[in-house]
Amino acid sequence: MNRYRGILIKIFLLAPVWGLAAIPAHGQEAKLDLSHLDGLAAKASQVVDITVDQKVINLALKFLSEKRSADEAKIKEIISGLKGVYIKSFEFEKDGEYSQSDIESIRNQLKTPAWARIVGVYSKHPGENVEVYLGTTGDRVDGVVIIAANPKQLTVIDVVGSIDPEKIRELEGHLGFPRLDLIFKKHGKE
Repeated sequence: MNRYRGILIKIFLLAPVWGLAAIPAHGQEAKLDLSHLDGLAAKASQVVDITVDQKVINLALKFLSEKRSADEAKIKEIISGLKGVYIKSFEFEKDGEYSQSDIESIRNQLKTPAWARIVGVYSKHPGENVEVYLGTTGDRVDGVVIIAANPKQLTVIDVVGSIDPEKIRELEGHLGFPRLDLIFKKHGKE
């Protein structure tokens, strides 16, 4: 289970250069259409489906106070530029319950000038893969997408809005954003 932890460390060590990888987005929205994945729920033994939209973020901003604690102030600063956090994760009893076309439909949405794949880790054995994409406009980050897949699990995280990639880890456990180390553990790596 420890294999993804190294990948995660590499992803966040690269975070300072994410801003340098900026490609103009020409005003495109960073939110992906993940509705095609809804059909996988019937095949999955466990489903996590989290939607934190602009309304929820605005509500959270009202309740967070920089006066109460440094942590609240930090979270408020991080989420103030967000428009949404969308997570879909499916765990299956056996291999082959989802297809590469499910992942490819996500990748196809990321094949625009607005998106750049900044991390791609692929393993033939046992087929555990992690991809991280960065959506940008000029030097502003508009979104981050993480796709983590192994034969028995598929997880997609779509963070929409202006965010400093170095601070994404600080969102863990807030507004439904999962702990990334838990996702990677579930994908068979520690």
